[in-house]
Amino acid sequence: MKYDISGTVMQTVAVDLAPGETLYSQTNCMAWMSDTIEMNTHTGGGLFAGLKRSLSGGGLFITEFTARAAGHIAFAPRFPGTIIARQLAANESLICRKETFLAAEKSVTLEIAWQQRIGAGFFGGAGFILQKVTGPGVVWLDLAGEVVVRDLHPGERLLVHAGHVGIQEPTVQFDIQMVRGFRNVLFGGEGLFLATLTGPGKVFLQSMPIMNLAEEIGRYLPGTGEGSSGGAVGTAAGAAVVGGLLGGLFGGNDDRNDF
Repeated sequence: MKYDISGTVMQTVAVDLAPGETLYSQTNCMAWMSDTIEMNTHTGGGLFAGLKRSLSGGGLFITEFTARAAGHIAFAPRFPGTIIARQLAANESLICRKETFLAAEKSVTLEIAWQQRIGAGFFGGAGFILQKVTGPGVVWLDLAGEVVVRDLHPGERLLVHAGHVGIQEPTVQFDIQMVRGFRNVLFGGEGLFLATLTGPGKVFLQSMPIMNLAEEIGRYLPGTGEGSSGGAVGTAAGAAVVGGLLGGLFGGNDDRNDF
């Protein structure tokens, strides 16, 4: 198997498969493929496995792509970002956001990653249940915008707006702390809580969480700005327009460089 990541803002990963090699992705990720590639959509290990994956924000179904003869297949994310490829050793894992998984070799497992602290799930914005990918094999993950990698030393703490946390190694502890200072809470615009990442381990931060982009677009839509008299109706209509606009910009209608 050989792969190539191309593009700048809207990247794709193209993979050349030898006969018998298999990749899988969650649905609605494949961009193009040769006619020697066979598709097979299923629950990925039975109904229970599909339900567990859907609880982590993924889909009930996955699609496998198997090369009957030498073939070519490409995957593309649904919004601007950076694709990260990782060769995972046996039993090596990464923790990632639910929208980060793009594709992987069949030998890579995708499952729920439970947060150790319940407060991180209720207030973190990253969700109480994240996803965990475990090797052996290659996995392709997609982060929104540009990517900044921080290698935290043991005990080193980094405060992050939770939406910017994309991937972390399992050794990194994820927790939540409340923003300090009454004026910071009311006027700082950063929300009530920040994510606390404690080393050791690597974290991969994304510069443009998709919800930030949606909010910025929503500010300029009719009936959603300050002074609008549309009220709840205007807000709901604006949200619908944002959803339609994002779907048109980034493709799809459903519910991401080597290192």
